[in-house]
Amino acid sequence: MIKILKYTEYLYLIVAFFSLYRIFTDWNVDRNNAYLFIFFAIVSAGMFVFRRNYRLKFEKRQQDNNNN
Repeated sequence: MIKILKYTEYLYLIVAFFSLYRIFTDWNVDRNNAYLFIFFAIVSAGMFVFRRNYRLKFEKRQQDNNNN
């Protein structure tokens, strides 16, 4: 299960980088669309940090339980 959590973290990073790419390509063409991708980039980066923190805490708790 831990390996699956690692992969989902990086999917959020991929979405964030794709959103940043779309922001730079659409900024002068369609500003409203670029604002939508700014939102996606911020949420995706936040989810990456949240999921990573949660996974590390889970691994630490699991390791502590195995040591005791």
